[in-house]
Amino acid sequence: MGEQGELAAEKHVRYIVTAEKKKDSFESLVMEHLRASGAYWGLTTLDLLHKLHAVDAAEVVDWIMSCYHPESGGFGGNVGHDPHVLYTLSAVQVLCLFDRLDVLDADKIADYITGLQNEDGSFSGDIWGEVDTRFSYISICTLSLLHRLHKINVEKAVEYIVSCKNLDGGFGAMPGGESHAGQIFCCVGALAITGSLHHIDRDLLGWWLCERQCRDGGLNGRPEKLADVCYSWWVLSSLIIIDRVHWIDKEKLAKFILNCQDKENGGISDRPDNAVDIYHTYFGVAGLSLMEYPGVKPIDPAYALPLDVVNRIFLTKQQ
Repeated sequence: MGEQGELAAEKHVRYIVTAEKKKDSFESLVMEHLRASGAYWGLTTLDLLHKLHAVDAAEVVDWIMSCYHPESGGFGGNVGHDPHVLYTLSAVQVLCLFDRLDVLDADKIADYITGLQNEDGSFSGDIWGEVDTRFSYISICTLSLLHRLHKINVEKAVEYIVSCKNLDGGFGAMPGGESHAGQIFCCVGALAITGSLHHIDRDLLGWWLCERQCRDGGLNGRPEKLADVCYSWWVLSSLIIIDRVHWIDKEKLAKFILNCQDKENGGISDRPDNAVDIYHTYFGVAGLSLMEYPGVKPIDPAYALPLDVVNRIFLTKQQ
């Protein structure tokens, strides 16, 4: 592979830091409604590349808190946007990176999420009621990071996730929904956090996941689809959690990710020669982290945060 086999870490750092400053760019405008998640993708990438100090921590914390809705306990995707569990998790994850969970009213946030759990154990994303296993993972992950998992009915939450399991070993967005690598990560991650991995048929699911590897080395999200860098995270993290990652060719996957880099201006795209974006830059670097790529910090496959950050949260005295 020659020089393509190198991670252009410095270029990616510069791409992320400068992308934040281009408020009027097309990318910035189309991401306006989910800027909190964009902050999580970009900042976690910086931390994995040992460069979190490239941004002003106090400025980031202030901006994150400006997206908070004290009356509900949730965070919006941007200042003035409605609260949703997705952006609440992104906000909590960003504050975890900077070790600033102290600025939060953890009980208020926990009450917000608890109020979104439905009778069948599922979770709605916000007050409008959309239900999806993504929201089960998001709610469980957020509460666990805040040491407030006991506030929900964990048993019912697990039961609902298990009801979304399919005959192929995978999981869908709802009972009977098609198996999809993104939903599988959410369900496997939630079951891992709640200590419920015994519900998974590891060999059956592992087989479905390893079949996601395409001829070009990349991974797709479901059968007959093209490979996409972001599945380097969704598939790989799930395989690691269920201890079946040795079933794929990691070297070919790493080459695929590295081939998706913009070696001149930084950033990673969904597949080679496409336009780069923050989302795929994060999931590309995160995928390399899961494969222990040199110079990249290890990432926790269930919490999607650097391992040292997760250890700091759970191995130090609880609040």
